[in-house]
Amino acid sequence: MANTIALVDDDRNILASVSMTLEAEGFQVHCYNDGAEALKGLAARPVDLAILDIKMPRMDGMELLAHLRKQGSLPVIFLTSKDDEIDEALGLRMGADDYITKPFSQRLLIERIRALLRRVELAKEKPSTDGDALLTRGDLLLDTSRHLCTWRGQQVELTVTEFLILKSLAARPGHVKNRDQLMDAAYGEHIYVDDRTIDSHIKRLRKKFKVIDDDFSHIETLYGVGYRYKEA
Repeated sequence: MANTIALVDDDRNILASVSMTLEAEGFQVHCYNDGAEALKGLAARPVDLAILDIKMPRMDGMELLAHLRKQGSLPVIFLTSKDDEIDEALGLRMGADDYITKPFSQRLLIERIRALLRRVELAKEKPSTDGDALLTRGDLLLDTSRHLCTWRGQQVELTVTEFLILKSLAARPGHVKNRDQLMDAAYGEHIYVDDRTIDSHIKRLRKKFKVIDDDFSHIETLYGVGYRYKEA
């Protein structure tokens, strides 16, 4: 079955050209002109992935993402302008999985979409035995088969990217993972993202855990080296 994508942008030229490209690649596409229209449409017709422009009338991409994150972990790619570095970082901290800067190659967009969908499948993939599906590190529990994360019994809602980064760190407590290793774990070996992207995801992870436990400090930064999950 073809994956379904929501494309949200107030530029009708982008909606027309990108939707044609995506449909030619075998995707089903639902197009929306702004965030408010998209929010209603997504409630009626759920999708597998959303591509959101940041700057739109009525409801921009940031506000739409905030609503979507209250509802679940739908994979989201942001479209940003070249000069919107602050928006890129803020968008990632709010819970976007990836971003692409305008003007962009449609081939690059296709590659990013396929990479993110592969990550979704990887995060859902059930290991060979039920025991392997569960990763427990003290108060942390990760259930790969259900894309479930809990801390001290309370559920932590994670995006696909956040789940994969945390899983990579928690799999080997005490071992340092540099940013390149975390990029490979979360994005795949053939997708490049800059260091700021990984840092933004880490900040978002910490913030989510601190909502439950203000003393949470298990994701440690080793400046100039990388990150590690603290040993119990």
